[in-house]
Amino acid sequence: MEKEVQGTTVSSVVIRFAGDSGDGMQLTGSQFASAVAQGGSEIATLPDFPSEIRAPIGTTSGVSGFQIQFGDSVLTPGDQADILVAMNPAALKVNAGSIAHDGIIIIDIDAFDKKSLEKAGYLEHPVIDGKMDGRVVYSVPITSRTLATLDESSIPRKDRARCKNFFTLGILLWLHEHEADVTVTYLKEKFASKPELAEANIKVLSEGMLYAHNSGIFQSRYSLKESNLAPGTYRNLSGNQAIALGLIAAASGAGLEIFLGSYPITPATDILQELALHKNFGVRTYQAEDEIAGICSAIGAAFAGALAVTTTSGPGMSLKTEALGLAVISELPLIVINVQRGGPSTGLPTKTEQSDLLQALFGRHGECPLPVIATRSPADCFYQAIEASRIALKYMTPVILLSDGYLGNGSEPFQVPRVEDLPDLSGLKKDVEV
Repeated sequence: MEKEVQGTTVSSVVIRFAGDSGDGMQLTGSQFASAVAQGGSEIATLPDFPSEIRAPIGTTSGVSGFQIQFGDSVLTPGDQADILVAMNPAALKVNAGSIAHDGIIIIDIDAFDKKSLEKAGYLEHPVIDGKMDGRVVYSVPITSRTLATLDESSIPRKDRARCKNFFTLGILLWLHEHEADVTVTYLKEKFASKPELAEANIKVLSEGMLYAHNSGIFQSRYSLKESNLAPGTYRNLSGNQAIALGLIAAASGAGLEIFLGSYPITPATDILQELALHKNFGVRTYQAEDEIAGICSAIGAAFAGALAVTTTSGPGMSLKTEALGLAVISELPLIVINVQRGGPSTGLPTKTEQSDLLQALFGRHGECPLPVIATRSPADCFYQAIEASRIALKYMTPVILLSDGYLGNGSEPFQVPRVEDLPDLSGLKKDVEV
């Protein structure tokens, strides 16, 4: 983290939010990302979900995280965190090794009681004299200040405590000189039918910013250098969303309807969910009973002349192999999207590994070649989805599009292109004889 003497000017910052699965770290991180992106910074994000469906509260196996790097020139979510926000001892334990040597740690001191420390595996309190392994630690009473702020609120007590993530967000927004307007708008829209919840979260958000300003524990604020983003209209887009929108753009350009036949599997399910929202663009989605049914239904749609797609991840790719050979020998345009995860066997659903390249290239019987395309960033997923569609339609062949969990779940600013600047697929539609 490049700083001036007072530590007020930085070129980029890496922040990692970490806490229990129920602490709202994904929401906190995504809202912070929206705020800094609105402020003109380049961003790259990396959600980190625990493998367990619901690990015991306060344990290291249940820690959820969200990392973001933002600044004037950002290519990745970053390696070591300049700022770690740890909502409990387990979050600190899991992420202690990923903090920069000159980084800082913000903890919810209310969560660092004896029982919680023991659950995380600490024999004694890890913070001594405001430091941990030489890194500065800011102990903030996040939970108690949140409850005090909502002392007169009409919402239930358990819901009051759940607002603490917005207290944390308020601190981070103040530290980096960002306003809360984007988050306030989000809360009003999200809780339009429950205005008391919107009011409570907005109040806690403001209190977090006031605490950071008035407490005096933070000696400086960080202002970022202006980014070099080209002029245009931008939106924050994950790789899975980008693939879905890229498929819609390709189908629209080719004058075709989309048929997606898929079985839900992490981390590819978001593509199915995103496409299901856009039926107004001629999108048909089918949630099949298994991976084999997913690709076979897509093959049927390809026979009927649709832009046929199926999505999956590692073990699902294995199950689709036999039907994929049928699509090759039948010379059908079919897009198989593999959002890769860890393996082998059934794989690690929340861990990422680019482990399926050889399977994508050679995992079929006999001579069964087909094109394989790999994405390189969340925004690039949009354009590679169009390219996969172009190749499939032009050469009447299945195409495998490789992404991974980091790209699929991660996000970055996406410059919305003009329709006329997209590849022309209008001449690729094939007439189907019935």
